[in-house]
Amino acid sequence: MTAAPLRVVIAPDSLKGSCSASTAARALAQGARAALGPGVQIHELPLADGGEGTLEVLAEAWGGEIVAVPTSDALDRPRVGRIALSADGSRAVVEAAEANGLPHVADEPLRALDADSAGVGALLRAALDAGARELLVCIGGSATSDGGAGMLRALGVRLLRADGAPIAGGARGLSELARIDLSGLLPAAREARWRIAVDVTNPLLGAQGAASVFGPQKGASPAEVAVIDAGLARFAELLAEAGETSPAATRSAAQHARTALTTLPGLGAAGGLALGPVALWGAELMPGAELVAAAVGLDAALREADLVLTGEGRLDAQSLAGKVVSRVLAGCASAGSERPPRVVVIAGSVALSAAECRAAGITAALSLAPGPATLSELQRDASALLAETAAHACALAFPAGPLGAGDPAREA
Repeated sequence: MTAAPLRVVIAPDSLKGSCSASTAARALAQGARAALGPGVQIHELPLADGGEGTLEVLAEAWGGEIVAVPTSDALDRPRVGRIALSADGSRAVVEAAEANGLPHVADEPLRALDADSAGVGALLRAALDAGARELLVCIGGSATSDGGAGMLRALGVRLLRADGAPIAGGARGLSELARIDLSGLLPAAREARWRIAVDVTNPLLGAQGAASVFGPQKGASPAEVAVIDAGLARFAELLAEAGETSPAATRSAAQHARTALTTLPGLGAAGGLALGPVALWGAELMPGAELVAAAVGLDAALREADLVLTGEGRLDAQSLAGKVVSRVLAGCASAGSERPPRVVVIAGSVALSAAECRAAGITAALSLAPGPATLSELQRDASALLAETAAHACALAFPAGPLGAGDPAREA
């Protein structure tokens, strides 16, 4: 009888403000090797859910080139963002947060009504100008609630008041919108295939919509939430009308009716950033975690795993609703193994109880914090803390030794 080597899959998300998914995976792998020895088989699979970090994960998985692009942040200040282009230039990954991400405006008081997505449009225009005709737009982590109005404006769409003047930028001007002029729209934007990766299932409007749920995170007061929600409703109504006559409408099996636009799951992501592409040319919304999992071959790796280490900045109820952790758990549950892998979540903070973790399929959830520490200290030391916590987790999961000696399930 010989003991087969342990197989550990390392599949974390990034830890916002601390480290990328790739860095987190390397740190977790270091800790696993320290605890389990050189004979362990480790498969590093950095993941993302359509928010920050998706660009890097997909560029690495697809062998794409990351290109710097001049753009602007949500307050219209110049910055340099990045896009990823496939080897032949036909596909592009655009991560909206490279332009309108919340971290880029953290030095100023949040201005929910004024935050604008024009910088995202600049990234998209650069991708189209480079020859990309298939766009994967990852929209999590935004500071904007303008329904993508600025993005459309940067692509040549005119958003006009009743007197023919342009509306104000951000979400502030949406309630004054009277007419949408598509005559200046960049032709390549109409012709491209659009896929939009989202990390939530919220609809555009209402109590669970973009303004109500995410507006306060972007600085919106209760009164401003109401203004944004009404503006998005007006924008959706006029975009639906414009979409019905758009030449690109024939590319979609059926244009979304006005009611469908306002209730479509995921359209509330990133302040409604996908509203224009969905209404005008039938862009496809898809769960970002699912798309990344398919790109990196997550499910195949999980079928061979004995232990899975995953993680993110904060483990809470949202983690179980479309985020990376929930996708890892789903993959383990459907792996078809008689002995599913143990799943350990290592996070900056853990807000789920032990019972909630067990019910979700999580073997254990461990916080990075070794004791009292400030957030900046935890962020600074994130890699070392990930490695150390992973070593503890692996030692607990397989206390018999590096090769799992004495575990009958490991003998062959």
